[in-house]
Amino acid sequence: MTGSSGADGRGVFHDDFRLSITKALGDQLAQALRSLGRAPLSEESLAKLEERPGVYQLYVNGAFVYVGKADRRHKGLPGRLRNHLRKLSGRRNLDLADVTFSCLYVDEDFSALAPEQLLINHYKERGGIPWNNSGFGSKDPGRRRDTTVLKKDHFDVQYPINLDALVQGVTPGTNDLRTFLKKLKAGLPYNFRYVEPSCAADVSVEVPDGPLTADEAFRLASAALPVSWQITALLNYVIMYEEEEQYKSASRYYRAGEVVDQEPEKSSAPLTPEDLGDIE
Repeated sequence: MTGSSGADGRGVFHDDFRLSITKALGDQLAQALRSLGRAPLSEESLAKLEERPGVYQLYVNGAFVYVGKADRRHKGLPGRLRNHLRKLSGRRNLDLADVTFSCLYVDEDFSALAPEQLLINHYKERGGIPWNNSGFGSKDPGRRRDTTVLKKDHFDVQYPINLDALVQGVTPGTNDLRTFLKKLKAGLPYNFRYVEPSCAADVSVEVPDGPLTADEAFRLASAALPVSWQITALLNYVIMYEEEEQYKSASRYYRAGEVVDQEPEKSSAPLTPEDLGDIE
């Protein structure tokens, strides 16, 4: 108590009044989301959503794992959730049939109050949210982080990329390597960062009919590349450069059409904000 007694003896006559409007808003958002049902994270469900900004929560086998926001740059909630659907479809140790979501449309005027952060703060008092603290939704960290050894609790260690995932949009038949690489990058459910070799327009890739997995596509690209080039599958994305480097977080290398597997290193140290990177 910071006040003091009044002359009439009726006790304290001045004190501090504390009201956290943002905490109240966070509590109300969380309650509103808890009152909703949950839908499968699928194209069928997303097609029913309006292209409006808002907040959402993801669940795996009924367990709450992530809270996020969607604004106009994501094309609203369906666009943002569609990004997550695509990303999760390319991960191991996760069945999309087990992933559900709920969401709230939020007026743009209210979005200035960062409703996602209000929800994160609300749940932080209750133990946190697993994927919000593990790197899910992070952007490509760039070339300088390719050599990073990921922590065992990082999202990309728990759910590494799936090289058996199907590639969308690659045309069967003869493709020049430049076109093939562009379509491969666009058709993967995870990031493929590469430098285009000078011979890319002059080298052909024969793509077979039927479904094409990422692994098959990288084998085709590797066989078409000069022998000094290497494709490296890390735990969270794939890179292609003219090099012969060993990456501690790599699971597979493609060199001159051949494949070399290795067990990725993982650090047992706790996650830090630096490990999480920038969020998309």
